[in-house]
Amino acid sequence: MKRVFSGIQPTGNLTLGNYLGALKRFVDIQNEHDCYYCIVDLHALTVMPEPSLLHKGTLDAAAIFLAAGVDPNKANLFIQSHVTEHSELAWLLQCLSYYGELSRMTQFKDKKQQIENKKKGNNSVTAGLFTYPALMAADILLYDTDIVPVGQDQKQHVELARNIAIRANNIIQEGVFVVPEPVIPKVGGKIMSLREPTKKMSKSDPIEAAKILLLDSPDVIIKKFKKAKTDSDNIISYDPENKAGVSNLLEIQSICSGKSIEQIVEELADEGYGRLKISTAESVIALLEPIQKRFYALRESSDLMKYLKQGAENASKVAKQTLTRYQKAIGLVQ
Repeated sequence: MKRVFSGIQPTGNLTLGNYLGALKRFVDIQNEHDCYYCIVDLHALTVMPEPSLLHKGTLDAAAIFLAAGVDPNKANLFIQSHVTEHSELAWLLQCLSYYGELSRMTQFKDKKQQIENKKKGNNSVTAGLFTYPALMAADILLYDTDIVPVGQDQKQHVELARNIAIRANNIIQEGVFVVPEPVIPKVGGKIMSLREPTKKMSKSDPIEAAKILLLDSPDVIIKKFKKAKTDSDNIISYDPENKAGVSNLLEIQSICSGKSIEQIVEELADEGYGRLKISTAESVIALLEPIQKRFYALRESSDLMKYLKQGAENASKVAKQTLTRYQKAIGLVQ
């Protein structure tokens, strides 16, 4: 079985984009691969969130993973900080990373700009924000990962992990790291904002109407979709370049309902955007209702921490082997 690794940051409430772009795929592949799924709480520290919110968000995210269908008996679900090898290998890989390649990371440049544009509070950019791609590379390489299911916006980070692995194999020891491959879905890899459909749906977006949160009520979901940006011609067709808003709704409805985009367009051919928005909202509500029900049951259950502890123990066994192999290869005394 091929090894899979992926993770999600716990800051902010997870969105429909997180589910369709990541969680749904995690569930789909857990029967076919050896999967390691991680709540990357250490990544969240790059912007120093409120401690109580980080704590709650981490447990909420873990419960959502399980509620979405990740089976702890088939996949390893754990919190990043519970497996200390992530931090150890991250430092070692910082020493193998180049300043230039870190400075070219698109997400770093975007987040740096957002922080510097803040009018209130701390607008200093931390060293952690700059070097965290090395931690992400450590996350991936620790598990001899073959496949990284990832959205288009994260592909650059996987490429960095690949570059570091190849560099280590070439100049330190052949085969010390497995070189991972990113897998990006053709549909759903990047769910767009409801208000600005040329931008990714983000849990950090300050505009609430731009995103569907996984725990939003049916009434809130309908209200947000009614406000979704489309265009003025009222013709339902799939054209991401010229009809970004309409195409985004069609993609969302297709993934949530299981229908093809062509089928949805045909069914709504004589309808307007109002019906498209409502039918998309209905498909999202039908998808999220059972997930929400399982989430609230899990969040109050002692099983949540039991599953996370089990996952961390399993992950640490694999991670320790990789870390030790690399430490020996670079000459650290064991």
